[in-house]
Amino acid sequence: MRALLSFVLVVCCAPLAAAPLPRFPPGSVWNRDISAAPPHPDSATMIAATGGWGNGNKLQIDFSFYVLNDPAAAAPMVDVVPNPEEYYAPDCDNPAQPSTTFPLPVGGAIEGQAGYTCDNRCVDDDCDDCHLIVVRGRTLFEAYSTNVVGGAVEARCVLRWNLDRVYPPEGRGEQCTSADAAGFPVAPLLFNADEVQAALPDGDLGHAIRFILPNPSMAAATYVHPATHAGAPSGASSKIPYGSRLRLRADFPLTNYNPAARVILRTMQRYGIVLSDGGGIALTAESDRYTTAKWSTLGVTSQIFNPGVGNPAVQLGDFQVLETGARFPLTYDCERIPEDFLFIDHFQY
Repeated sequence: MRALLSFVLVVCCAPLAAAPLPRFPPGSVWNRDISAAPPHPDSATMIAATGGWGNGNKLQIDFSFYVLNDPAAAAPMVDVVPNPEEYYAPDCDNPAQPSTTFPLPVGGAIEGQAGYTCDNRCVDDDCDDCHLIVVRGRTLFEAYSTNVVGGAVEARCVLRWNLDRVYPPEGRGEQCTSADAAGFPVAPLLFNADEVQAALPDGDLGHAIRFILPNPSMAAATYVHPATHAGAPSGASSKIPYGSRLRLRADFPLTNYNPAARVILRTMQRYGIVLSDGGGIALTAESDRYTTAKWSTLGVTSQIFNPGVGNPAVQLGDFQVLETGARFPLTYDCERIPEDFLFIDHFQY
């Protein structure tokens, strides 16, 4: 009955209020200024071996993500059922547990969709990523490969992040994935039009930005912290591994870019970009469907950092790979850290 009632509620249409993207506490790795951090000794080799971005070597922006907000905890909580093709266990929360439910705000939508319907069945190799992201108080709900079926959220992975915690270097557990292949939270690494607007004219976003590369462009069978997992990288060991943090060179020419684009570039210089998933479009931002500021007003297009649009193109060779620690062999044997053992002081006991 709960699921049926929830479905009736969520298919209605109503505007969602804009809200800042979720952030972890200041001590979190995502919020660390890395402008003076040492580069990896093999940075130049890894950059050269990787060669460039995906999608024809373009630093393009994907604006398909939505971050839905439920500040008053008013959205119905619906059941979670595993995608019949696959569910990532024990990496993600157990759908069989009564506590594994998911909020569905009225008027919300799955990544790239008009509402809560998305093609998440990949048997024909023609499916969408279908991320579903909701912030409810200080809890971040994220799901991958989702569709709302019969009033329940069907997914390959559903999990919660505690936004008051500073997670340890091994995140939720070594070899554990999340709604992002690297085991990262998704929403805190996105950027949206409101936060870019707020950082004008000379500020930055104050956090690292998510980026992706094609699987053949990443070192196979390995990852580095802060990643705890890798998807299906298939490149030579000389290439950039999952989890790598890259920094845009300090002398990259910003002058010809508009103020909003400079905010994004300045963020890449101060906080960097982190390698989170495999795919073709390098950067991921939130759609302006629910934000107050709009990308068109800011003058930020999906192609703004590409060659031939009047500005110096942003190339992979303009970045350094930072030293973030040893490589971990990829085993896919997730060892979850019990929630009670994750403390905001960054230590495990």
